[in-house]
Amino acid sequence: MSSDENPFENLQEQIDDAASYLPSSVNEDVLTRLKNPERVLEANLTVDMDDGGLETFTAYRSQFNGDRGPYKGGIRYHPGVTRDEVKALSGWMVYKCAVVDIPYGGGKGGIVVDPSEYSADELERLTRSFAKELRPIIGEDQDIPAPDVNTGQREMNWIKNTYETLENTTEPGVITGKSIANGGSEGRVEATGRSVMLAAREVFDYLGKDIEDATVAVQGYGNAGSIAARLLADLGATVVAVSDSSGGIHDADGLDPRAVKEFKNETGTVSDYEGADAITNEDLLTLDVDLLVPAALENAIDGDLARDVRADAIVEAANGPLTPDADDVLQERDVTVVPDILANAGGVTVSYFEWVQNRQRFHWGEERVNDELETVIVDAFDDLVDAKESLDLPSFRVAAYVVGIRRVVDAYTGNGNWP
Repeated sequence: MSSDENPFENLQEQIDDAASYLPSSVNEDVLTRLKNPERVLEANLTVDMDDGGLETFTAYRSQFNGDRGPYKGGIRYHPGVTRDEVKALSGWMVYKCAVVDIPYGGGKGGIVVDPSEYSADELERLTRSFAKELRPIIGEDQDIPAPDVNTGQREMNWIKNTYETLENTTEPGVITGKSIANGGSEGRVEATGRSVMLAAREVFDYLGKDIEDATVAVQGYGNAGSIAARLLADLGATVVAVSDSSGGIHDADGLDPRAVKEFKNETGTVSDYEGADAITNEDLLTLDVDLLVPAALENAIDGDLARDVRADAIVEAANGPLTPDADDVLQERDVTVVPDILANAGGVTVSYFEWVQNRQRFHWGEERVNDELETVIVDAFDDLVDAKESLDLPSFRVAAYVVGIRRVVDAYTGNGNWP
């Protein structure tokens, strides 16, 4: 990961790149508004530790834009969380929701913490402390958090319970990504990886290639990466390499994604998986494969590394894994990139389905969830193809931002500015 890249500046550059293809009637002042968050909460959370001491953690929640609906976005626990990172992620969420045309704005939150260093009880106290700070600004019609890096159903259940206890109400739609027993949706755990698979299938069809003949490398073997690998293998693709923060493994004859995930669950890493060769993350990113899936953190591929990428297509499971310089290099080299704001939109789409179910107090089956998700992703991909071809746009990323910005601008101008 390139530590020199500022993700918020990258977001703004991506919007500027797309804006040059928008009609001149789109006011520059409006675009400036759409490049900056409406508000950012910064909180210092002082939490009781198991040893009787206290520790203070910095936490953020960015609410980027609410023109199309309530703010929506995950909460991550990671030592690298920064204010600018959270602002960027909340901005990407705005355009992600617009691209798949669900009625949300964009938000994002995070706590500067390495959760592996703390007990479950300490993490619960930390999560509930953050939920108390979020209480005035979240709600099913205001801002709806969800899981992200190093958070999941457990943390979402804690936030829901804290909010409902303090508000003396029942409001399951205040947060998504919950367990089924606590109002979660079927298909939510697999949703991000499933949309990556669907986006890969669609782009290979668009390129006139067969996904069944594809070789695949996946950087990042958490929830999204491991599920995408499994679902791509189910389509007939051959997953030849995967990696996590400790390193990677490679087998030209193909890996069994399910067996690798079981090994990681048992050992905490994919490294030392029997029968595979050890490789670095950089080795994986530059393998000669048909499809590369970056599924770790932002800025995984910068302009220098992009010159060595040999994949024919990239489908972004992570948020912001390519820097703008990398985009430029890959575009010059005719590497097709399906951007994050479409490829990983399955998570927020099924979160929307969960929210709808919570509002209706009606539970959908997994088959319906998956069918609805497929319709949303396929329709959104078709919208990008239409924009790219009708406007002669240079990439799917530019097409995604053109589609997304137009939808947000339409909502903003329709609402009018107040006061």
